[in-house]
Amino acid sequence: MTRKKALKERIEPRFSDDDDDPAPPVVAERRASRRKRVEDREEQKGSRRKESKRRRRSLLGFLFYWGLVLTTWGAIGAGGLFIYYGAQLPHIDNLAIPKRPPNIAILGVDGSLLANRGDTGGAAIRLDELPPYLPRAFIAIEDRRFYSHWGVDPIGILRALVNDATGRRGMQGGSTITQQLAKNLFLSQERTLSRKIQEAILALWLERKYSKDRILELYLNRVYFGSGAYGVDAAAEKYFGHPAKDVTLPEAAMLAGLMKAPSRLAPNHNPRAAIDRASEVITAMAQAGFITESEAQNALAHPARAVRGRDSSAVNYAADYVMDVLDDTIGAIDEDIVVASTINPGMQKAAESALDGVLNKEGAKYRVSQGALVSIDPTGAIRALVGGRDYEDSQFDRAIAARRQPGSTFKPFVYLTALEHGLTPDTMREDAPINVRGWQPENASRRYMGQVNLTTALAMSLNTVAVRLGLEVGPHAIIQTAHRLGITSNLQSNASIALGTSEVTPLELVTAYVPFANGGIGVQPHIITKVRTADGKLLYARKGSSNGRVIDPTYVAMMNSMLEQTLIIGTAKRADLPGWQAAGKTGTSQDYRDAWFVGYTSQLVTGVWIGNDDSSPTRKASGANLPVEIWSRYMRDALKGMVVAGLPTGGWRSESLLGSGPAASLWPFSPGAPIPPPQQVLHMDTSNPSAPVFVNGAGSAAPVPPEDIPNGPGGRRRAPAPDNRNIFQKLFGGFN
Repeated sequence: MTRKKALKERIEPRFSDDDDDPAPPVVAERRASRRKRVEDREEQKGSRRKESKRRRRSLLGFLFYWGLVLTTWGAIGAGGLFIYYGAQLPHIDNLAIPKRPPNIAILGVDGSLLANRGDTGGAAIRLDELPPYLPRAFIAIEDRRFYSHWGVDPIGILRALVNDATGRRGMQGGSTITQQLAKNLFLSQERTLSRKIQEAILALWLERKYSKDRILELYLNRVYFGSGAYGVDAAAEKYFGHPAKDVTLPEAAMLAGLMKAPSRLAPNHNPRAAIDRASEVITAMAQAGFITESEAQNALAHPARAVRGRDSSAVNYAADYVMDVLDDTIGAIDEDIVVASTINPGMQKAAESALDGVLNKEGAKYRVSQGALVSIDPTGAIRALVGGRDYEDSQFDRAIAARRQPGSTFKPFVYLTALEHGLTPDTMREDAPINVRGWQPENASRRYMGQVNLTTALAMSLNTVAVRLGLEVGPHAIIQTAHRLGITSNLQSNASIALGTSEVTPLELVTAYVPFANGGIGVQPHIITKVRTADGKLLYARKGSSNGRVIDPTYVAMMNSMLEQTLIIGTAKRADLPGWQAAGKTGTSQDYRDAWFVGYTSQLVTGVWIGNDDSSPTRKASGANLPVEIWSRYMRDALKGMVVAGLPTGGWRSESLLGSGPAASLWPFSPGAPIPPPQQVLHMDTSNPSAPVFVNGAGSAAPVPPEDIPNGPGGRRRAPAPDNRNIFQKLFGGFN
């Protein structure tokens, strides 16, 4: 009961207005605990904030400290490296720009540039000679801050490092134009730290010593552009066929683009890549404000194209020959020079066109792969020289260096020797089978004409008659005649010499024909007339010179009359040269390995050879077909504009007798007129071709021919029987 009663009693809450009235112990403790926890948390937060601040200050201080330490030591180390590698360079006061390798500019007779030779391949050119956009193209793509930095560009280096680290391909590298010049002038191309440090040192020196324009000029004249071209002028000639001062904006961009990878971006080998790179250069030029937007768009729409390089032009054979003889002409070369050559650019072009045209059309048919052409005027000046079909494919000069069997083109020396031994063009000899100690030469047709005069025998190229004449006069006498006229090769003294079995070069064979065209004067073939320095100082001037008279005018007239018939009734009937009196001789070696034609007018002597470099047989290519066609094509173009004149007739020529017919110009002496006696002629000692000796026109020693020559004289050679007929009776059988 008591319990129930107690539960029913209500307990009222009590509120005390007295602040000093203490709270119940439990509540107070709880409140104090909460306050303490809050205070602790706040204290912890403050402590953590203070600790974080202390840590940040400590890290920044650490980084600053060690950054300063590393920077200091890095600077000391870099300075040490600069000092170390700088000490390995020559003393700064002794440094000098290395002399640019000399260039040899080879000019034609009209003053036009044929080729450049030398280590650079082009002439040095001043900055003010170039169109403004050309150097700006290099600045835009290689070193846009060129005019503001002092040789080394830290911003450019940093940009290159960032691009390398991020894998991006920037349009500019870290090396300045000055650094690139320093590398080209003084250092190797190796990529090492030491080389880069030395490069920077030298760049600073260059900037201190030279102006910006001078540095840029040196750079453009020294840098490598690929394909063997050093310097912007050489590159412009190489890729575009004209000097650097004439390049267009697209061409300038393409040249500047080559700096990234000259071999890979060369426009003659990789035109697509070269155009793409040039587009980058044009874009960079527009961004730098070097060209307007419209100029950039026009350049992008009309990219440059490499021309068919002069590397493949046949004029390089002539240029190489100039270089071959230049050393003997002026000696060592230590400065840029200009060489005036005898080459006529029009004739040179005509020669190349004729050879290429005929061989491209007919070469495969006749299984002929190569050819050569030499053209010389009556003074010995070389007007055209083609040493092969494609210089870029083969630099071997067949016109100068190839020794091949001349075949029947050698026969004029046999016949001239016979004339000097007393025979005439009307002398009769037998065309019939012959046996010389087992050797049985045959005519190409394998047919025989019986008794023929020498004119017909030479025009029809009858081998048996040539061999008989060779045996009559003797191989030694024939060799003397050939050397006297201009053959320089060693010739074998044997019976087959009459058929041209001893090898000669096209140049010497053509040279030996020149006396027939100029009236009997021996010449020295030459290709250089003057040599000057680039500033005009004369180093060499050729003086007129010859070997003197090597054929008596009487025999010149006789030979011209016989060799003219080769083009009228003989093996060169296909020769076509309207309006000109011409003469010459075809030749074909054994198994059709070599085919020749040497023909001439009073203005030009030209020889053509075709065959294969490995001496393999052709498919019946003879002197009468392809060489004659090439010769005709060339001569028709080469003689345009020249004064037409007949061939020399020497003492045989007279305009007063026999009217104006063909005989009047060849055989002018009236019946009963005495034949001019042979004069002394210059013979060449075969043991020493440079030592002339004089002998009488009839010759002296004569070998003993084999005894088994059919219808031949026995024992020692007998002099021809006296012939008392006058010249007209000899030539035309007399008048009744």
